[in-house]
Amino acid sequence: MAGGILAGIRVLDFGQYIAGPYCAALLADFGADVVRVERPEGNVDRSVVPLGTDESGEGALYHALNRNKASLALDLKRREARPVLDRLLARADIVVANLPPRGLKALGLDWERLHGLNTRAILVSCTAYGSKGERRDVVGFDGVGQAMSGAMHMTGTDGEPRKAFANYVDFSTAALSAFGVLLALRRREMTGEGTQVEASLLHTAVAMTATTLIEEHVRRPGRVGTGNRSQLGAPADLFRTRDGWILVQTVGEEMFGRIARLVGRPEWPADARFASDSARGRHGAEISAGVQAWCGERSSAECLAAFDAAALPAAPVLRPRQILEHPLAASEGWFQWVEAAGLPPLPVVTPPLHVHAAPGEVRSAAPRLGADSRAVLARYGFGDSEVEALVGSGVVQAS
Repeated sequence: MAGGILAGIRVLDFGQYIAGPYCAALLADFGADVVRVERPEGNVDRSVVPLGTDESGEGALYHALNRNKASLALDLKRREARPVLDRLLARADIVVANLPPRGLKALGLDWERLHGLNTRAILVSCTAYGSKGERRDVVGFDGVGQAMSGAMHMTGTDGEPRKAFANYVDFSTAALSAFGVLLALRRREMTGEGTQVEASLLHTAVAMTATTLIEEHVRRPGRVGTGNRSQLGAPADLFRTRDGWILVQTVGEEMFGRIARLVGRPEWPADARFASDSARGRHGAEISAGVQAWCGERSSAECLAAFDAAALPAAPVLRPRQILEHPLAASEGWFQWVEAAGLPPLPVVTPPLHVHAAPGEVRSAAPRLGADSRAVLARYGFGDSEVEALVGSGVVQAS
């Protein structure tokens, strides 16, 4: 489909860091016209994970999450910017902002105001704690969700909670927000009106620990973390080989029987302690020790070949450089190498889902600050003289 399935949908992205920008990036990947709106000096997330030799310039976070977007540098703190903002909002289809209610209102992006300007507009707001409780205006990052959902408690070990390295709460909240946009667009087709889509980091994180929370409510087991070893079955753990580490995960009687035979422990399936996934989870340390003894005598390649042949889920623990160079990355098209000024080609991750009839794609690198200010304002109905007056006054910065 020429232009992408979301071609013609106008998105104003006021987000920072991950949840808002990645939501907008996913929409851009599938053809939406996404404009990143930020202050003339640039938002603070532009320099996170710096790539320049002197740690200046645009960082990896910015390049990863702002592909396929245009840049409009607008000083929303100035009174003269409010009429400009209002004209933009009046023509937008979607407004994305990962800000608490107070922040939305301060910038003139709150739902009541937006709906008054444009009844067809959809507002996507991401918060840390939700928009109704006593912490609705408190800011927070990914770690808030990991810490308060029980995930850190279960990821670590008894007495030492541990945060996951990947910002999975942020990215999942962004993906859910993009899903919410599609629902809101469908509703608009039916009613002619926009609506508000709300997501929060903590709610997302709680959804991901739902199984543990239900079990805790009903049975009150008071689980504590066991590091890499699962408590819901065994063997499911990380194992050291002669030359590295591998992850092995099994579930169910058939897999347990196959791995028992593979590692030379054919007596395990008849042992009453290992009679079910739950029982194996309770005695997982002993099972892991047996698998470790077998893995420790072999290379990672030997172990993985044996597990593959036995139809047992296993994978190597790779360093970042290794996944960049992995054959799967090329065959599956996980990276699009894009040109960015002053940097070598960057491996920007492509949309992590495939819609075969309407694929998404990375078409362009993240934009330079204000690179598209004039073009964006023209698309939103501003005349040449208006644009130049705004640039001249400093309300808009154009590079």
